[in-house]
Amino acid sequence: MWPPPRAALVGQGEATQLALIQQLDSVYVNFVQSATDLARLKRAMSQGKLKSLSNEQMGIGLMMEGGTPYPLQGKLLFSDISVDPGTGSITLRAQFPNHKHDLLPGMYARVKLKLGVDEKVLAVPQQAVSRNALGASVFMVGADGKVNVRPVKADAAYGDKWIISDGLAAGERVIVEGLKKVKSGA
Repeated sequence: MWPPPRAALVGQGEATQLALIQQLDSVYVNFVQSATDLARLKRAMSQGKLKSLSNEQMGIGLMMEGGTPYPLQGKLLFSDISVDPGTGSITLRAQFPNHKHDLLPGMYARVKLKLGVDEKVLAVPQQAVSRNALGASVFMVGADGKVNVRPVKADAAYGDKWIISDGLAAGERVIVEGLKKVKSGA
């Protein structure tokens, strides 16, 4: 038959997708970060409060929907240069190896991104920190073996620990258990 029959794609003024080709061996993960948080991070780095990490030191991890950590680390590819005015956030993109095809397009996951390190802070278990109207404090065992209360600055949590940025020094002993029975001066 000459000429050969032709296929016609009929739509109502829009392009109709015929096929979708997706790569699975290495996947891209797009995520957003608050522009305020990124500005705070840059300010802390420029003031020397945080040590900046190289691309090799940066840790980018994924936490899957069920709470299972993805076993392979990713690498940060880029950060958007503009802030979304509707959300106040910046889009970032990371690439993760996916040899077993555990990650599929359209999945949701939480991204853990490590950009800097504060080498001057300490972490204590959350149960060691008590809060009242005056702020946060911990029970300490002093050099004399007596218990005293010490005010601390506990601004952020990381996992099951409070990050203490002021009020404690390395090597000091903090009471973690039996706090209901502990009294200052004991």
